Amino acid sequence: MFIQIEDTPNPNTLKFLPGFPILKEGETAEFSQENDTSNSKLAKSLLQVEYVNNVFFGYDFITVTKSDEISWDLIKVEILTSIMDHFAADGTALDNGDIRPADEDDEFYDKHDEEIVGRIKELIENYVRPAVAQDGGDIRFRGFKDGIVFVKLHGACSGCPSASLTLKQGVQNMLTYHIPEVAGVENI
Repeated sequence: MFIQIEDTPNPNTLKFLPGFPILKEGETAEFSQENDTSNSKLAKSLLQVEYVNNVFFGYDFITVTKSDEISWDLIKVEILTSIMDHFAADGTALDNGDIRPADEDDEFYDKHDEEIVGRIKELIENYVRPAVAQDGGDIRFRGFKDGIVFVKLHGACSGCPSASLTLKQGVQNMLTYHIPEVAGVENI
């Protein structure tokens, strides 16, 4: 098994590509030291590596985020070995079934803005999410209020030094261009 490793814009996050889908299209899963890992032996294994504090699964990739205190050179092999051993033993990213996107029920917006929100979600789903996934992360719509689109960043994007630049110059510019009612974008 060959697993490709890519840098991400976040220097504390690497993207591991096993060469096959690990989740269904559109699904993601995120785990941290504070999360329950009972649905993923792989996430639990990766979080047991010292200095690893976040694991994110996308459709065909895994991003692992470490703390600042250690160099990738010291833990990359252990992470790679955990991933290879898991999949070589016919393991799956999630141990029991489907997941729903995190916080899916926590969206907020005024019912009068439903058409605008539908257009916002369509642009995020079709254009922004695929671009963010290229960098090892995910972005989800959370809400819309007073012209501000609220999103949640996951994976490599969470805590990335260039995330605010991406939100303002990329996502915000695209949304304001296509949807005049949008005045800004904020990460929550």
